[in-house]
Amino acid sequence: MLVLCPVSMELSPPPPGLEAEYATLFTPDSLHFLHELISTFNEEVDQVGELKRTLKAHLDLSGDLPNFLESTSPIRRDPAWKVLPVPRRLQKRHVDVGDLAPCDTQRFIKALQSPAQGIQVDFDDGNCPTYYNQIHSIHNVVKAVYSRFHDVPHISQAPVLMLRPRAWNMMEHNMMVEGKETPGPLFDFGLLMFHCGKKLFEHESGPFFYLSKVESFMEARLWNKIFVWTQQKLGLPLGSIKATVLIENVLAAFEMEEILYELQDHSAGLNCGIWDYSASFVHKFGHRQAFLLPDRSKYVNMEKRFLRSYMDLLVQTCHRRGALATGGMAALLLPQDPLSDSHQRVLASVTRLKLLEISAGVDGFMVYDLNLIEPMQQLFKLHTDGDNQLHQLRPDLTVTPDDLLSMPSGGVTLYGLRHNIAVGVLFINAWLSGKGHFFYRGQVEDSATAEISRSQVWQWIHHQTQLEDDSRVVSRRLVVDLTKQLMMELSAVSHSVRTKQRLHTAADMFLEVVLKRHFPEFITTYLNQDHTFLSSQNAGQVQTLDSDIERPKL
Repeated sequence: MLVLCPVSMELSPPPPGLEAEYATLFTPDSLHFLHELISTFNEEVDQVGELKRTLKAHLDLSGDLPNFLESTSPIRRDPAWKVLPVPRRLQKRHVDVGDLAPCDTQRFIKALQSPAQGIQVDFDDGNCPTYYNQIHSIHNVVKAVYSRFHDVPHISQAPVLMLRPRAWNMMEHNMMVEGKETPGPLFDFGLLMFHCGKKLFEHESGPFFYLSKVESFMEARLWNKIFVWTQQKLGLPLGSIKATVLIENVLAAFEMEEILYELQDHSAGLNCGIWDYSASFVHKFGHRQAFLLPDRSKYVNMEKRFLRSYMDLLVQTCHRRGALATGGMAALLLPQDPLSDSHQRVLASVTRLKLLEISAGVDGFMVYDLNLIEPMQQLFKLHTDGDNQLHQLRPDLTVTPDDLLSMPSGGVTLYGLRHNIAVGVLFINAWLSGKGHFFYRGQVEDSATAEISRSQVWQWIHHQTQLEDDSRVVSRRLVVDLTKQLMMELSAVSHSVRTKQRLHTAADMFLEVVLKRHFPEFITTYLNQDHTFLSSQNAGQVQTLDSDIERPKL
């Protein structure tokens, strides 16, 4: 299929089986819009990336720790400014469905039919960004917006679509503009806005976004420029686009007010999670002994000082500025028998953790399992008044840099080491299968849990940490031996030679990541640039799910 691209733009041909979807998305007008968008912001995208690398180098060389910025203190001290109020459909954000990669058409339809307030339509953490998946996903969003799915509510009545493009660390290899690969978020955002922006706005249902892995107010400023430019090009009023910024990095926790300030006209609030945020400590300070993060399976949860302080500060900051504050995703899956003891235990566990967030003042959070939507909505009904908790201003709260940087005490267990290895290997295996998440021991795992898993293994090897169980040191040999044991266990339950080969490839790639001298910033960046993953795409190996891989639970 020949698509006429603008001069200085190159686009790969359609993946087999998606010729019609490709033709729908890549029209002459949409390609012209994408070319303008990408060429306008290419240089600034690179500049923001350089600023992040420069700051990381400064922290490494100086040994400094982050603090609230002196240069922006007038913004924080000014009590007058507020973000614009969000539209009607965003005022109640109690329960969103999280980690929903829209290339999974069946699950996407189920979520659209659900009673959730919103859907995190995920092109990032829960998605594997193969060319096939990206085109299929964006086309499915277009179908939802234009009511082309059977037995799905009209877009004005369905759960709100919170579109989550890829983060700045991800490139789209299949499009070149002016001799450069296209930033993944501009590819996703541009196509979604061109095809869906006006329609969503007409029905008071968007366009709404999640922004991933934002580290500083400079990134928020860049996104704001992109929003303003896009609205002008598409004839939308200023402030039509609204975005929730995921505070997934420890450096961003020191700039939350500034991030809201930069996005005043376009803010839908901030979101706090646990695993990407915890993994960012290893990336920024992992080589420092003082920032050794203990076993996450035993010693890391939202009740620990550094995470509780982060959540409290996020809620206080948002509500002070009239913005919504949302919490992370419940990854646990409910056992199917509602009368079973295991079902009750899982529900009680999720309830306890989510009540902690509600008591902190969050206005909503996410669940993966659709069967958790109504029980969690009931929690908000029982424990809060109204559509949100913006009235909870937390004036008594003071959070210091020490609070945000206080590592929890604790050690490393053999169980925790084995678990992290398994999650890391199985996540890479999922990517090589064309999937961005998988199921393990009763919960969904995605790139966030893969990040913290491989980060901890790298850090424990780096610091030669001793196990609590028997005083063995976490070393290269121990990690290799445990990975081999895992491969024996997984191979025994694999149903094909190809599945076993892919698992061993995933194990080799995992070991390569955790044994590197220098910490790779994101596992997804590493995988998205790796020859094995790229060649598997080219060979058409990741376009369909294998029959011997467990399908997502609906």
